Amino acid sequence: MIVSDAVLKPKLIIRQYQDLTSYSNRFQEMKSFTEQRDEHSPDQLWILQHPDVLTQGQAGKPEHILMHTDIPVVQSDRGGQVTWHGPGQMVIYFMFDLNRLKWNVRTLVTYAENLMIDLLKKYQVEAYAKPDAPGVYVNERKIGSLGFKIRRGRSYHGLALNIDCNLEGFHTINPCGYSGLEMVRVCDLVQNYPDYNQLSQDVVEYFQQSNYFSEIEVIDKNSNDDQVTCK
Repeated sequence: MIVSDAVLKPKLIIRQYQDLTSYSNRFQEMKSFTEQRDEHSPDQLWILQHPDVLTQGQAGKPEHILMHTDIPVVQSDRGGQVTWHGPGQMVIYFMFDLNRLKWNVRTLVTYAENLMIDLLKKYQVEAYAKPDAPGVYVNERKIGSLGFKIRRGRSYHGLALNIDCNLEGFHTINPCGYSGLEMVRVCDLVQNYPDYNQLSQDVVEYFQQSNYFSEIEVIDKNSNDDQVTCK
């Protein structure tokens, strides 16, 4: 029996959050989803912004937090060192079955980096990845960060792209463990820069134009909509 590519490709559910949403809640939710999902569960992509928070990687070193402020620190299980999330930064979480997509970890990292590079190129910003320092850079300043967790061939966590956030949170840490690393935002580089809503829509269109998924469902979410089902 011949099975078409469309049948073999998974469905993707994209959540677009309109409001700021808790890091701790989303972390626990995507971890639970990844633990409970099976071979039939659609992949999920969440696009959102968090309130101010510092997240520490699984092997994160406490000395990379340079000063303690009223910004909460949450221990995470992703790769990498400490980073900051907050309003004006677009965060995208990838809950993908890598085995089903026939991806490995390097494929996922490269895809996430290229997503940010291609988004920025649309607004005439030339960004690039580095082989020795994950993330995306513009003139040696970091504009996009990433860190993933892979559990039984399934990913969660993801990337963060600085749009028009306040950079003060980054000044309290060595971002991603790199002392003196300078961060930059889209608003520093583009005069009439795209906001979170515009870039969120750009991400949806990027996946709609990709060839990895048989169907894409987009769901607008409020922060109070806390549950994800595993079908």
